[in-house]
Amino acid sequence: MTPPASSSNHIAAILLAAGLSTRMGRLKPLLPWMGSTLLEYQLRQLSLSPVDEIVLVLGHEAEKLRPYAEAVPDIRVVVNPDYHRGRSTSVVAGVKALGGRPSAILVLAVDQPRPAGVISQVVKAHLDGTAEITIPTFEGRRGHPIVFDGGLIDELKALSEEAQGLREVVGRDPGRVREIEVSSPVIHLDLNTPEDYQRGQGLTKSPNRYFESCPD
Repeated sequence: MTPPASSSNHIAAILLAAGLSTRMGRLKPLLPWMGSTLLEYQLRQLSLSPVDEIVLVLGHEAEKLRPYAEAVPDIRVVVNPDYHRGRSTSVVAGVKALGGRPSAILVLAVDQPRPAGVISQVVKAHLDGTAEITIPTFEGRRGHPIVFDGGLIDELKALSEEAQGLREVVGRDPGRVREIEVSSPVIHLDLNTPEDYQRGQGLTKSPNRYFESCPD
């Protein structure tokens, strides 16, 4: 996944795994998930999707997590020394680590496990449309991952917690946002607490197979 200097069809993904996991009480990237860990699962799912470049942003316990990333081919790891100042600093660190100027940038957190099929659906919708920002919805409610046009890279580099981070970029101009309805509730899953984790584990056992690995 070595990025070209520029490409009209180059999709980059930033996976955020730098947080303190305070509410969970355990290091979230290493929570058991689908036969491995959350971190390994999400890196593999991104690798199975139409993403060309993956940047993993670490911070808290970075050296403990790095070996798990190195087990997955073609992952670029960057350590955010300012992770304690909030998620926006990790997005900025990830964007600055991208090679060249991608045509689109997908942002996802490690505590938001998403299967390759869902990621692929959102990326394809973004590429097929003309909106600068593409957001998946389920039953009318927005979720993740969000895909940003590469032309917004300077806005992403300028994120700050004081300005509400990605929310500020998304909310700056509603006219540049496209919502696409997906058929899976996993786009709402956010594993912040032990209760969230239990709920998510329930979805992995669902007969609907929400976490199927293969792209649609």
